[in-house]
Amino acid sequence: MSPNPLADEVWRAMAALVFDNRDTWRRAVVEAAGLPFSRIRLLRRLSRRPMTVKELACAATIDPPAATVAVNDLESRGLVVREPDPADRRNKVVSLTASGRKLVEKINAVDDPAPAALAALDAEDLRTLRRLLAKASS
Repeated sequence: MSPNPLADEVWRAMAALVFDNRDTWRRAVVEAAGLPFSRIRLLRRLSRRPMTVKELACAATIDPPAATVAVNDLESRGLVVREPDPADRRNKVVSLTASGRKLVEKINAVDDPAPAALAALDAEDLRTLRRLLAKASS
């Protein structure tokens, strides 16, 4: 049993709102990038910071072998590079190349308007929601 059923209910509602309204954006991003969405997810995570393949797999909720295959693909496209981890030479750190950063900028520029249900809220409700989401994110 969850320690906070109300938080769980709110989380499910937020997730449903996002999942139910992202298909158009997702298709537009795939078209703009020319990559499967699974690869786009990795690029966006790497835009925050370089990671080992294991960290990337964990961040993207995929298994390490799948992350290795994806990184191989992105590396062959010139979008990422692997370099030895200075903290542990047994690991490789994956980071974006200049081409990878440019593609992430293109992905981030794809229009992603709010769904009608969210856009219909008044300004005060939207400011309150923004404040609560910022509070939950910190």
